[in-house]
Amino acid sequence: MANKAITMSKLRQVLKYFFQGIGTKTISNTTGVARNTVKKYLAQSRYMRLTPESVQALSDQQLHDLFRYEASLPLPDSNRLQTLFTFFDTSGKFLRKRGVTLLHLWHEYISLHPDGFQLTSYYKYYQLWKKRAEPSMHMEHKAGDKMYIDFAGEKMDYVDPHTGEILSAEVFVTLLGASQLTYIEAVGSQRVEDLIMACENALHYFGGAPCAIVPDNLKAAVVKTNKYEPRINENFEAFADHYNMSVVPARAYKPKDKALVEGAVKISYRRIYAMMGPQLCTGLEALNSRIREYLEAHNNKTMQGRNYSRRQQFEEMERQTLQPLAARRFELFSHATITVMKNGHVCLTNDKHYYSVPFGNIGKKVKMMYSNSKVLIYYRYELIAEHERIKSPHSFSTIKEHLASHHQHQLEWNADKFIQDAANIDPVVEYYIRQVLHLKPHPEQAYRSCQGILSYAKRVGKDRLVNACKRAHDVGTYNFKAIENILQKGLDKQMNDIASIAMPSHDNIRGKDYYQ
Repeated sequence: MANKAITMSKLRQVLKYFFQGIGTKTISNTTGVARNTVKKYLAQSRYMRLTPESVQALSDQQLHDLFRYEASLPLPDSNRLQTLFTFFDTSGKFLRKRGVTLLHLWHEYISLHPDGFQLTSYYKYYQLWKKRAEPSMHMEHKAGDKMYIDFAGEKMDYVDPHTGEILSAEVFVTLLGASQLTYIEAVGSQRVEDLIMACENALHYFGGAPCAIVPDNLKAAVVKTNKYEPRINENFEAFADHYNMSVVPARAYKPKDKALVEGAVKISYRRIYAMMGPQLCTGLEALNSRIREYLEAHNNKTMQGRNYSRRQQFEEMERQTLQPLAARRFELFSHATITVMKNGHVCLTNDKHYYSVPFGNIGKKVKMMYSNSKVLIYYRYELIAEHERIKSPHSFSTIKEHLASHHQHQLEWNADKFIQDAANIDPVVEYYIRQVLHLKPHPEQAYRSCQGILSYAKRVGKDRLVNACKRAHDVGTYNFKAIENILQKGLDKQMNDIASIAMPSHDNIRGKDYYQ
């Protein structure tokens, strides 16, 4: 390389003509750069395996640093150096594993090649190899550390199987940082429920969960961006907690934080979008089935400049570092703030169903969180009630312990209970109670009457209650008020006089023969 460095714009011109296949002499005459200087720059470019895309991705400072560092190192004209670079090509990926260092790899290298480079030269040539293999100098990614997520800018069309309408699907893209194993899925929208579903499907595709998930400030994941403490969507954070992951949003205006997933989106355009063809799939399920075919081909394809695929790299050094998945899938919860009613229940308005809370919370505002299967009720961040979600309208889910002590016994009220209690007194009382229950449109309306009638067994004795039921039956009245009047006036003691009483003739009075 010449003693005097050329400007980066001039260097870019040299490299551009080189990539176009123009000869060294012509490049020298066109750019005004000495022919020997051009030769050396081009030799270094071949050695670093630069491409037009990789050069375009480098800033002027990065390009300057890259060629300046290369200038102090020898060209790869020795077999020893080429052997070392080949070793880095095959083993360098293991540096992404936790605990693996360059020193560990050097011991492995020197055991395979006893006449190889010693430690100082080994470190120096590793830096050279790294610049050649990763000219953009991207961030280091540890195995099992992060999963990057984003939505592609271009949508995919499919046919609605029910209406025949052509709909557009969002395309979710994610990959693991270390192995770059990729997962792609078409979803109905970018809403939080679709985002969580796609992320969860990705975790099951990977067979484990990384330590952190990195969204690109998606609205469904990040409520408000902030350099120091961004506000995460409550449901998305709950999903991450369910799988023991942290949410670490990419920093705004920091493209390096999301370079991997943006690269995956670009690759998806070439290897999936372009392969789909003009024939539209019917339904999201069919669309995702086709995407999965091309996705597998992408993950199993040998990576550029490497001798292994994303799938191979994942199986060798990242699968075992992932956390095991939770035993059950995550349930998405919606929430609402509700005031507890005087009857100690709150209403889930979506279903018009009522759920009990401890009676001490009557009149308080509580937070209700509900999924497809559960209803959780919180007061000041404390869980006070948990119910199975029931979608039957205008009905109640009541836990006995939630009621005040003087109300709890009412839960045990039912027709069978009152009939049995009456039978324990006398068959006459049992018959009378059955009639009270029968004459009400809803048995529940008669429960208080039954309770009042049966209470007289203790208050006045069983015999008087039996006589009162007989007298009320003889006149064809079946309610608590009739029994109360008979007992208060002592009419139960005048059973012999009942036959001599002439009842007036009236359509509303059915008489005792009606009940035989």
